Amino acid sequence: MMPLKIALAGIGKIARDQHVPALMASPEWDLAATVSRHGTVDGVESFDDFDAMLQARPDISVVSLCMPPVPRFDYARAAIEAGRHVMLEKPPGATLSECHALDALARKAGVSIYATWHSREAAMVATAKAWLAGKRLTSLVVTWKEDVRKWHPGQTWIWEAGGLGVFDPGINALSIVTALLAEPIRVASSELLIPENCDTPIAANLTFTHPHGAHVSAEFDFRKEGDQFWNIAIETEQGNLVLSEGGASLSIDGVKQSAAPGANALHGEYPRLYANMAALVRAGGIDMDLSPLALVADAFLLGRRVAVEPFVE
Repeated sequence: MMPLKIALAGIGKIARDQHVPALMASPEWDLAATVSRHGTVDGVESFDDFDAMLQARPDISVVSLCMPPVPRFDYARAAIEAGRHVMLEKPPGATLSECHALDALARKAGVSIYATWHSREAAMVATAKAWLAGKRLTSLVVTWKEDVRKWHPGQTWIWEAGGLGVFDPGINALSIVTALLAEPIRVASSELLIPENCDTPIAANLTFTHPHGAHVSAEFDFRKEGDQFWNIAIETEQGNLVLSEGGASLSIDGVKQSAAPGANALHGEYPRLYANMAALVRAGGIDMDLSPLALVADAFLLGRRVAVEPFVE
């Protein structure tokens, strides 16, 4: 089977750290072009104009968009209108309405579109989901605390309207939670701690309504120095589990678990995302699950704003 030709648009930190290595290592993909005003990839044709790439390279059937969420809609629309399949880095857009619009455009054009949630592909998420199946949830607590200066250096767009602030990593936790739970939760309350010089929160505290009355809450914080925490602790009537390291590690009733033989055969979140995208393209499928973004949108709608000291990197 011939590899699919793909263009990668937005050559920043996440593209260099994750997308490029995943594509280069996969026999299913041929990284045929990049689009960026500032970055290139050695040995790959580069463009600084997206429309010029679409016109010059009709042989490229797939576009992966890695730029910040606010400008992404226009790029995705242009790609779809040019008959290209589209893969969206998380979050898939700056608003729910534009994501719904892209879904409709892709269906009309007959192309695939994929709203990716990389943390759902973490090593132990599938094992945790399988263990939870059929169990009655009593509590779920998300603790997602990291140092923004370490993980997002110089990324000022995060602090601008549409940049999500602490929900940029926090939505990763919500993507796992929405994958794990058999029934949807709703935001019940939201506290947003917003630096005086920013548009978006540096920390947030959420509570959720669960259909069977379980206690569900989340604490997100971008100010954590020292040890970093990406944990989801779940209690059920039949036992407890803790997903840690962003879903890479799992303990059940205090016993560390190993992945089931054959599970997640590909190593790494982004290789699995690109395997999913290849399967979607070959099957003519669409995957635009927006449930994590809907929870973030509701957190902003219900959010009680608390001003905190300015953020200085």
